[in-house]
Amino acid sequence: MTIRPMIRRRALLLAAALLIPAAALAQTELPPPDPRLAAAANQIALAHVATGDEAVDRTAAEGLAGLSLAMALRTTVEPGPPVAVDLDADDLSLLTFLYWPVTDSQPQPSPQAYVRLNRFLRAGGVILFDTRDGDVAGLGAPDGSAALRRLAAPLDVPPLAPVPQDHVLTRSFYLLDDFPGRWSGNPLWAEAPANPADAPAAGFRSLNDGVSPVLIGANAWAEAWAIDDRGLPLYAVGRGYDGERQREMALRFGINLMMYVLTGNYKSDQVHVPALLDRLGRESDGGRP
Repeated sequence: MTIRPMIRRRALLLAAALLIPAAALAQTELPPPDPRLAAAANQIALAHVATGDEAVDRTAAEGLAGLSLAMALRTTVEPGPPVAVDLDADDLSLLTFLYWPVTDSQPQPSPQAYVRLNRFLRAGGVILFDTRDGDVAGLGAPDGSAALRRLAAPLDVPPLAPVPQDHVLTRSFYLLDDFPGRWSGNPLWAEAPANPADAPAAGFRSLNDGVSPVLIGANAWAEAWAIDDRGLPLYAVGRGYDGERQREMALRFGINLMMYVLTGNYKSDQVHVPALLDRLGRESDGGRP
């Protein structure tokens, strides 16, 4: 697995910061890294935005714990315990991924928080907004939730489009044709290609290893991933076999998502190899079809 250069750079910066003596940090007026977030970065821990709603925040932590366990069991990535992030207080520079459950009552982050968030996005970070309302007909689009519009308005969000069937998210680890959570049937939105004629599989963000900085959906993923202390699911997903199959597909989407965040367009590059070889063959034959 090829880890994105941005993540490697952050790891090197973290290691360097931890080696700088406190006196040197004081002389340069640079605050030492938050030990909690430094540990999270070192362990590739998954982070979620603290919304102020105790139940939603608990579910987000339980969901990321379930996804982390699935990653440890099925991949070579073993994330540390999930971490909650206070947007108004915490430095996001050491993080790579944020799960942001959207709530109507969530306070608007401060202007300084949005400065940090936009810097986080420009530096290669990824935010997954989950409006969690995919069970309500007509919602699930980026403009379908007033709370999402309010919270995301100050962000430098690029133009979005539904993720197409041949997007790298559909094959970064598992082969998928949908991205269900507790709810299903709603599109996942990502950065639209700059040129509509471009192949979607080519990756959406050339400056971010082909990774969209923002993803938006409504499928309540944390509830599908959530486990208790014994590793048992906490929320019902559908009924019977079909429901457990949907939970499994939700976990597979979560793993695909994290592979996408960590490795960028690695899988996307692979899909172009046959076309490149075919083109090289035609050129070597004088351009004959």
